[in-house]
Amino acid sequence: MQKQALKLVFSNVTYFTLAISIFVGLFLFLSYMSQFLFFEPEFLLYVPESEILNFILIVIVTSLSGLVTSLGIYRIRSLGDSVKKSGSGFLGTVIGASAGACSCGSLGFVIASTFGAAGNTATAFLTQYEIPLRLVSIAILVYAYYLAIKGISGQCKITKTS
Repeated sequence: MQKQALKLVFSNVTYFTLAISIFVGLFLFLSYMSQFLFFEPEFLLYVPESEILNFILIVIVTSLSGLVTSLGIYRIRSLGDSVKKSGSGFLGTVIGASAGACSCGSLGFVIASTFGAAGNTATAFLTQYEIPLRLVSIAILVYAYYLAIKGISGQCKITKTS
């Protein structure tokens, strides 16, 4: 049933392109903010051995974000679902992106200097709990994926073929 629902959604080039665009955009942003991706003096993707887990989590979060967002938009546009029903995927995306973006040095410094002690506390929290926050966002995105597939399969009455 899952395969048929994915085939139904991604047979439309618009949703496939949207998923790829979200993945690439979030991946470039989070990789740059986490200092895995460098644009100067040359384009370079470098992942130190000690940061492999963080990099893998970034790839998982960005992949699931693209997939779940496309499924959610399909449900809203094609099936008439409410944004509230499809919103849990956006929550996972926001948590995953903020865990990666706010913990890096340059953005963390801007947040801390702009918001003072509250910004410093938030940056310290996000830096300390970056991996658990990404794991939580992955769990939210997997749940949102399950709900989206279930909703699409139920509303489109996809029949199981052999």
